[in-house]
Amino acid sequence: MAAVGSGDTSLPTAAMGPDLVALLTRAARGDEAAFAELYDATASRLHGLVVRVVRDRAQSEEVTQDAYLDIWRHCTRYDPAKGSPLSWMMTIAHRKAVDRVRSAEASKAREVTYEATTVDREHDSTLEQVEVRLDQQRVRRALASLTDTQRGAVELAYLGGHTHTEVAALLDIPLGTAKTRIRDGLIRLRDTLEVTA
Repeated sequence: MAAVGSGDTSLPTAAMGPDLVALLTRAARGDEAAFAELYDATASRLHGLVVRVVRDRAQSEEVTQDAYLDIWRHCTRYDPAKGSPLSWMMTIAHRKAVDRVRSAEASKAREVTYEATTVDREHDSTLEQVEVRLDQQRVRRALASLTDTQRGAVELAYLGGHTHTEVAALLDIPLGTAKTRIRDGLIRLRDTLEVTA
């Protein structure tokens, strides 16, 4: 081994780490132990890259896991002639991280759009009160257009909440007559309200 400062910049093989090409080649043949060793040798670098892009620790762990899953699935595609194993793996991790950031941004944009389009509009309570009063006036005018017998039967049935049988008993009339008065009154109310609508 050369002395420090002698100009020899080569390091012993052990200091350079494991042979990533060999580990990837073995992993491509299904060697899980080789993949585990590859993971141990590169995880800190890949995870650091992902954290810098994603900027969220929890999501970064998921993205790093996804990247290693892709590396395991596609390690047969690695070509040493096109670059170093670490560069190939970092490219996969970087793509995964960028995809996660884009997905998060798109999701946030969808939420903002949804909130902007579904925000409850402020309503004019004065306008609402006026509309209710106008409706009440229309109903009162329509009720006034009924005969006394129709109005009495309709008011007992719909404003008083009585059944047809109870209306007949309260008015001391036959059940059929009570039903007819209620039906005729409702028809006249409908016609009157449609005309004034």
